[in-house]
Amino acid sequence: MRVVIMGGTSGIGLAAAELLAADGAEVTVTGRDPEKLAGARNIPATAVRLDGTDEAEVAAFFERTGAFEHLVLAFSPGAVGLGPLAGTRLADVRAAFDGKLFPYLSAVQRAEVTGSITFVSAATARSALAGTTALAAVNGAIERIVSPLAAELAPVRVNAVSPGAVDTPWWSFLSEEDRRAQFDATAGTVPAGRVGRPADVAEAIRYLVGATYVTGSILPVDGGLTVA
Repeated sequence: MRVVIMGGTSGIGLAAAELLAADGAEVTVTGRDPEKLAGARNIPATAVRLDGTDEAEVAAFFERTGAFEHLVLAFSPGAVGLGPLAGTRLADVRAAFDGKLFPYLSAVQRAEVTGSITFVSAATARSALAGTTALAAVNGAIERIVSPLAAELAPVRVNAVSPGAVDTPWWSFLSEEDRRAQFDATAGTVPAGRVGRPADVAEAIRYLVGATYVTGSILPVDGGLTVA
């Protein structure tokens, strides 16, 4: 089984790569940061330097790769656009779309997938959290395209995992002290009583990769955030 994980050199993508490789899959991860790529080589995976926002690079990569079974899309432009809309530059909102939604669409257009495509979105798509309008717009768009793509690309399965607060480098815009305070506050508001770990979401990705009768679905992995 061949799996390509774009954005697979850090956080959720890397955790998914480790888990699927441990299951015996032939895993290829892509990323832009040379240091993170070097770290990804510590697991049994092929690490490819690739700018997922560059359509020409993506097209060339998939032309070289040929057909494979499973594609996992785990891009993240970081906290671009985070904050009250009144103080957010529209350029940052566009950057949020350019860093996630459009690379996802580009990969879907170019990849020769035979089994499944799994998007990583986020719970902001379905939450009423002040300051997350731009993030909700991007992740909401990603989750909305799952159903039509599942119909359009069948028999290839198309699903998404939708994480809540997960302890990954996404939070690096906060100091360690503020990050801990944020996580403690979040843990007190969700039924699971804690923030997520990358492995929590990786387990959900592994499930969707192997769930041959599941398509067109959004799988929340948010500790109950969106039902709390």
